[in-house]
Amino acid sequence: MTALPTVGPKSHILTILIEDYYQVGAFSRLIPRSSWDRFETRAEENTRTILDLLEETGNQATFFVCGWVAERHPDIIAEVRERGHEIACQGYFHYSISEMTPETFRQDVRRSRKAVQGALGASVLGFRIGRGWIGPRDLWALDLLAEEGFVYDSSLCPIGRQFADQPHRSVLHRHGTASRGLWEVPASTRRLAGWSLPISGGNYLRQFPDRPMRWAIDKWTREKADPFVFYLHVWELDVEQPSITAATSIQKIRHYRNLAHMPDRIRRYLESYEFTSIAHRLGVVQEPLTQQPTAAGRHSNREAPGASLPRIRTPVTVVIPCYNEVSTLTYLETTLDQFLASLGEVYDLRFIFVDDGSGDDTLEELKARFAARKDCRVIRHQENRGVAAASLTGIENADTELVAVIDADCTFNPQQLATMLPMMADGVDMVITSPMHRMGKAVNVPAWRLALSHGAAFLYRRVMRQKFSSYTSCFRVYRRSTVAGMTLNNEGFSGITEILGRLDLAGYRVVECPAVLDVRLLGHSKINTLKTTIDHLRLIIRLAAARWLGLPMDSKRHREQGNA
Repeated sequence: MTALPTVGPKSHILTILIEDYYQVGAFSRLIPRSSWDRFETRAEENTRTILDLLEETGNQATFFVCGWVAERHPDIIAEVRERGHEIACQGYFHYSISEMTPETFRQDVRRSRKAVQGALGASVLGFRIGRGWIGPRDLWALDLLAEEGFVYDSSLCPIGRQFADQPHRSVLHRHGTASRGLWEVPASTRRLAGWSLPISGGNYLRQFPDRPMRWAIDKWTREKADPFVFYLHVWELDVEQPSITAATSIQKIRHYRNLAHMPDRIRRYLESYEFTSIAHRLGVVQEPLTQQPTAAGRHSNREAPGASLPRIRTPVTVVIPCYNEVSTLTYLETTLDQFLASLGEVYDLRFIFVDDGSGDDTLEELKARFAARKDCRVIRHQENRGVAAASLTGIENADTELVAVIDADCTFNPQQLATMLPMMADGVDMVITSPMHRMGKAVNVPAWRLALSHGAAFLYRRVMRQKFSSYTSCFRVYRRSTVAGMTLNNEGFSGITEILGRLDLAGYRVVECPAVLDVRLLGHSKINTLKTTIDHLRLIIRLAAARWLGLPMDSKRHREQGNA
């Protein structure tokens, strides 16, 4: 076997993963990568926290970062290097090795290295798989990384009986040949009764009892000549990170258990042992990249035909009812900014936020984020009246004929309005959305909730003229002249369906659009399931009586129109 490189003055290795709380493996099935851009990012703040701690304790580390993060946070990548640490790749997204073929793995590695080196301005020497570990069947990945010119990899952690017949895999070792190989830097484990148990940090440091972990790490550092390889994530020092409320109990245990103790535990290890980066331990250096010629001047300055003609944009108001939504407003703001960037050239978009008598700081946060913007208005109900009342208040205060209403929790991505708005053709008064449509989709939504929606739709199809796969979604497009001034019997969640029912009875045309519904990720739902179910049953009876017996649909008067 190839001899180990000369050991530097700091014998142990520390690797740190720059990732945000919503990118973690525990939530990988809950939060799609396509939604990462919509969350409040805390990666830069958390990275600076660990950089300060490393400086205080006199340690160095290798920071692994995925290409997606490197492209969006180049400043923190540069700061990590300026403060004496190494940057390495972690794939472009957080894929596990089981999700990729050799070809897609190679493509991801190249895309990641390009993004990280672009942010860093220097060569990248090392790699770590985005999520999970590689096993005995995945060693082809190490051969591929060697072909791509990487000096080392840190994607291996022998757990259980894995690599039991290859004990050298549990410590720093050479994989492949001297001419075509790389150094493997496995996360440290301890053998017990023929099984390998992880003791190297991260989730194991949070889940396992503290004292046995401290004993195992101390024993390694005293008895082994091989460097101990310790790792952690920057979000593990962030005890105030937003809570993903849609997570299951198992997911919450995996991510949040003992999180409050992690800052003290990590500081204790950093004060007890000396750590360095992988590059320093191997005696290799990241070299500056050769500056590439710019593409300036390659493009013609001639404008395309008609480029000077102004685009006529259709005016649309987007109404967002809000009730105790302070924990979702960062997510909402980012989502709306993306929506505006996507559709702002086609539609003249204005936004009305209706605070429905919130008891938290929702109103203050809405004003701080949106009140100064020319395209936004913030309106308040003095008391909580319900989502249907807030929707109608927003519609009545709109100055456009087309009005979309979206949920503040963004369980329906407003980007789907790109499909809905063109459906508001002449003669159409409302477009409703349905994840129950054969072309729609519900993602991570509990089965009981889907069952209730299917049951409600079955009953509403019995009493309404127009037949849809769903009747209860708040995500809609209205023609203002059709619904402005409408009064409802119930101004809560069932009132949303009451609006549809009244239009159906009056002979207005409503069309259905398939949509994707995601589970609510932040904050808590305001629906009282039992009360809302009873309200829907009452509404079904009233609609049946109105349609077949000619009885009038009673309603309550608006108690207020909302204050700006």
